[in-house]
Amino acid sequence: MAVITNKRSVMTLYSGSNDPYSHRARIVLAEKNVTYEVKEIEQGDLPEDLIDLNPYNSVPTLADRDLVLYDSRVVMEYLDERFPHPPLMPVDPVSRARSRLMLHRIDHDWYVLLDDLISEDSSKRESAQKEFKNSLASVAPIFEAKPYFMSDDFTLVDCSIAPLLWRLSVYGIAMDTLVKPIQDYAERLFERDSFQESLTIAEKELAVA
Repeated sequence: MAVITNKRSVMTLYSGSNDPYSHRARIVLAEKNVTYEVKEIEQGDLPEDLIDLNPYNSVPTLADRDLVLYDSRVVMEYLDERFPHPPLMPVDPVSRARSRLMLHRIDHDWYVLLDDLISEDSSKRESAQKEFKNSLASVAPIFEAKPYFMSDDFTLVDCSIAPLLWRLSVYGIAMDTLVKPIQDYAERLFERDSFQESLTIAEKELAVA
């Protein structure tokens, strides 16, 4: 549910400094070349204004004038429609529906594993690592077929996958253990100006971790 608040003159993103959900929203903003204010949020240290805006106290939270959104998928699709150039979703209904279905699968098959991937319980962690790698491998032909995921153009699907691939070392998965099409795909994502612009200081440090 969107929340109405006092009007603001600048779009504000409350964003975790090292949070994949926030990261994918920042990639969209960078792709759109949107001017916005970012408020980096550290876990356990929530500002009062975020608590007032978002009943779930979660990031990312986007405040655009009198509109507040606090689900990363909703934020991403809103930004794509609010700033239509460049488009990050296909124009035709069938391709658009397929992209939305893939976004749903990414959330429910991959993002759902994040807590277990960083769990202190080694059995949970190893099981999640295996499941994540196997799931990636199962769609390897898609990574190889086109420059981006199911597309010749960069889309919201790529915005969602990129933060996960960037954090592989955090999740205990070495990039060189993945099949080459996925490695090549990851390299294309990481080389994009928008991806580099989206990185926080904490996220940049992951590259040398």
